[in-house]
Amino acid sequence: MKPRLVNFTNIVSSACIPKGTKPLIKGLYTLISSKPDRYRSIGTHLEAHAKKRPNAPAIRYLNDEFSYNDINMWVNRYAHYFLSQGIQPGDAIAINIENRTECLVAVLAIVKVGAIAAMINTSQRGEVLLHSINLVKPKMMLVGAELISNMSTVEESLSNELKNHLYYLEEDTSLKDTGSSSCPPHYQDMAIVSQGMSEANPDTTTKIQMKQPCFYIFTSGTTGLPKASIMSHYRWHKSMAGLGLASMRLRPDDVMYLSLPLYHNNALTVSMAGVLGAGACIAISRKFSVTQFWHEIRHYQATTFCYIGELCRYLLNTPPQSSDKHHNIRAIIGNGLRPDIWMEFKQRFGIKHINEFYGASECNLVFTNALNLDKTAGLCPLPYNIVAYDIENDEPTRDAKGFMQPVKKGDTGLLITEINDKQPFEGYTDQAESAKKIFHNVFAQGDRWFNTGDMVINQGFKHIAFADRLGDTFRWKGENVATTEVEAVANEFPGVEHSIAYGVEIPGTDGRAGMAALTLKNIHEFDEVAFSRHLHEKLPTYAIPVFVRIREQEETTGTFKYRKVDLKKEHYDLNQIHEPIFVKLPQKTHFVSLDTSLLKQIQQQSVRF
Repeated sequence: MKPRLVNFTNIVSSACIPKGTKPLIKGLYTLISSKPDRYRSIGTHLEAHAKKRPNAPAIRYLNDEFSYNDINMWVNRYAHYFLSQGIQPGDAIAINIENRTECLVAVLAIVKVGAIAAMINTSQRGEVLLHSINLVKPKMMLVGAELISNMSTVEESLSNELKNHLYYLEEDTSLKDTGSSSCPPHYQDMAIVSQGMSEANPDTTTKIQMKQPCFYIFTSGTTGLPKASIMSHYRWHKSMAGLGLASMRLRPDDVMYLSLPLYHNNALTVSMAGVLGAGACIAISRKFSVTQFWHEIRHYQATTFCYIGELCRYLLNTPPQSSDKHHNIRAIIGNGLRPDIWMEFKQRFGIKHINEFYGASECNLVFTNALNLDKTAGLCPLPYNIVAYDIENDEPTRDAKGFMQPVKKGDTGLLITEINDKQPFEGYTDQAESAKKIFHNVFAQGDRWFNTGDMVINQGFKHIAFADRLGDTFRWKGENVATTEVEAVANEFPGVEHSIAYGVEIPGTDGRAGMAALTLKNIHEFDEVAFSRHLHEKLPTYAIPVFVRIREQEETTGTFKYRKVDLKKEHYDLNQIHEPIFVKLPQKTHFVSLDTSLLKQIQQQSVRF
């Protein structure tokens, strides 16, 4: 299919779409009418828009625009090819493609046949990538030309069946920074094999029940390796209705700009869901860029965008421009926008509605700021509670009867959500990991509650604000990092006896940066350059520790657990620590020694991470 080049100027003429009740009513009706056993799926929305509004814009990417009819026919060709290869409902097809139109087309084609799109994190290589693939056991794998080199690190370890079902998706040759490449001989070219396939809607779409899975979204857990959380058509529809329609009130003439990775739930189950629910248009950015963000917003004539808190802080850290409010953005949706920059961001860029929400890939409910209040993740009408938590012992507080204790308004506690027929816990592909996330006998014998692992503030009136994340996972650069994954890689380095990884705060940043305390066989033999090279070869960039602390011996508890709480409290404070500390500065390839002068620059935010 040849995309048609378009000029977006004057496509959206007004800077603010008038308020209306139609999206709200449609969203509430969809929430009420959505039942797990109902025959309705993601693909039915695409087909409905292609029939009713075939020429309406569905996807914009670079200078290309594809209508709903264009996309639906493209998706159908892929879908019919999958069916010709024996793909059945419930089969997994892995997708390893960066942000571009082909990625969304592949996702939509997979879910149209009742299969599951396993969304591989595009930064993965080596052992972590192989683990993710083996976890979901895909029948086929679609790989973008830009990620062939990543795949080469695991190809020899793939099963013979999967080796015979590797598919190549050509890179967009208009991208100047990547260039084009040819299809490797052991891959099949998806454009060629799908050519000539039927463009009619497959009959599988209408036979899919909402309770069937549609995506595998990978998330880091305390095991140290990714887990695959299960997303169903049912939960996708609830997000579409609750977030996209009832809360955001998206309309057909909206354009949602997306610069977050398409393998994130914020992309597929927030952005794409809202767009398909409204029959709006999604504008895909190849990747987030501080310098290009507002330029692309204006280029695509976007009226809304999806964010994470780090993205907003990066934009706010840029020097103010006279064009900061020259855009058509009327509302934004996302999570992690911290209260300390909320009002400054809203006022500087003229954002009328910040639709902060709280949710997770595996969580069975969502909070959303539908009432457009400031500094809140909003409300949720479904059953949840916020309970007291013992940080030192890393467990919820229970009373004399063994039940958990709700916190009062204004207090911080652990967010838990009730598991029932209307809000099931779909869990992970690994049943043992799913079981670890469930609390039993919380307020009554026999009840079950999902442990979000997040500390939140009870703001009252069923509103919450995110406070912190528990456990051995910290969030940095918009990604969850498992400390055990970092520790496993650090322990492989020659001379390291053992390591402890944890997250620490850096002034002026969101989340927590990685820090590793290393116990060496010889404390005087630490090659910081070689250690940096080792980490870069084994870990994604966001998982590489920013600080390294060298220790002679680690303190342990009576049960031989490392005292990570003390390490977090001391972090990289040279007033408390009299051991060598190294820091990896932005744009530098290796660690340097941390001294008082450099520490002062970090504390005063002269150095930005």
